[in-house]
Amino acid sequence: MQQFTDENGHVHTVSTLTGEIKALLESGFDWVSVRGEVSQPQTSRNGHLYFTLKDTGAQLSCVMWNSMRQQLDRVPAHGDEVVVSGSVQVYAPHGRYQLIARSVRAAGLGALQQAFEELKRKLEAEGLFDAGRKKPLPPFPRVIGIVTSATGAAFQDMRNTLEKRYPLSEVHLYHAAVQGAQAAPEIVGGIRHFSESGNADLLIVGRGGGSLEDLWAFNEESVARAIADCRIPVISAVGHETDFSISDFVADARAATPTQAIVMAVPDRNDLLMRIGDLQYTIERRLSELLKRHKDTVSRFLDNYALHKVKQRISRQMEMLSWQEKQMAGILQQRIMRYRDQNRHLGDSIAAVSVRHLIQQRSQLSDLHHRLLASDPNAPLKKGYTRIQQNGQWVRSAGRFEAENPFEIEWADRRTRVDRPGA
Repeated sequence: MQQFTDENGHVHTVSTLTGEIKALLESGFDWVSVRGEVSQPQTSRNGHLYFTLKDTGAQLSCVMWNSMRQQLDRVPAHGDEVVVSGSVQVYAPHGRYQLIARSVRAAGLGALQQAFEELKRKLEAEGLFDAGRKKPLPPFPRVIGIVTSATGAAFQDMRNTLEKRYPLSEVHLYHAAVQGAQAAPEIVGGIRHFSESGNADLLIVGRGGGSLEDLWAFNEESVARAIADCRIPVISAVGHETDFSISDFVADARAATPTQAIVMAVPDRNDLLMRIGDLQYTIERRLSELLKRHKDTVSRFLDNYALHKVKQRISRQMEMLSWQEKQMAGILQQRIMRYRDQNRHLGDSIAAVSVRHLIQQRSQLSDLHHRLLASDPNAPLKKGYTRIQQNGQWVRSAGRFEAENPFEIEWADRRTRVDRPGA
């Protein structure tokens, strides 16, 4: 049998070489964290978890003993991106090494998705998603509360949609950050404000679209529980149509976008006008059918030979029926006039709201213009006063003036430098 020796002539056995490799690897990698994709996880009869951790260039066999596996909140599934921490062990009988896993956690976006799924399961088990606990939306909300960023496009879209669709509703905004570390506490504060104050009939909580990280504030447990405890109906309007958040499941209604939240919250004034017109037409048609039915009934009785003897009585009944017809026609006319007056009143109210909003905007613009003029630091110069500057600063009192140093005298139209004050 051919033997291979090192330069000193020493010959290794398989066991000794493997033992040296084992000692070298296990001492050098007694604790290591490795990131990769889980492949083919299997749990043995005795509860041990076996899986392969791989990436595009290599793969690593891993095992997690039953005692450690029982501490996992969730057993990793095939395809999960995870970070596995543990120690390297060489299994001499098979001449291979493996990673003894002591902890497994989701990596990157997978961690957020895992947290999302865990919280979703938890709140669903508590019954926070049940349809029976959801409050109905008011058909004609007088005041709508909105919790979102005042500077975001979502609020502007909601306000513009409301003005076009149903301007009779007022909007009360509670400004809150919608992403970042402070977002969740501020959103919770806004929800509790409207819930406790009672100054709104309906609440919309949301923001525009973004990544899972951007929308994460609406996946926080504190936000979900604040929505669940809110005393008024809540519409969750987070992200785009394909985005889902925990707040969507807890809220009384979920809107695919902030704009759709307004569509869900209020009726369309054009639809209301059409509905009023339909009701008016229905009343007129039904009354006409009722009158025709009575006339047909009377005509059939009159054609009966046996009733000819009571023509006088029928004549009196016809006169009474004619009087009732006039009465009903008068009532119908009054109702029609009342509905027309209501229609005109609705149109006048909408126009008044628009004019009042325009006057408020103009007044605010005028006030800002006057405040800007009043805060002009050069206004005194334009009135003939002067200003002394020394060392690049405005000298506001005699105590700060240094008589031995150069200074500048400033008028509205020029500056003059005095280099030798004492000369």
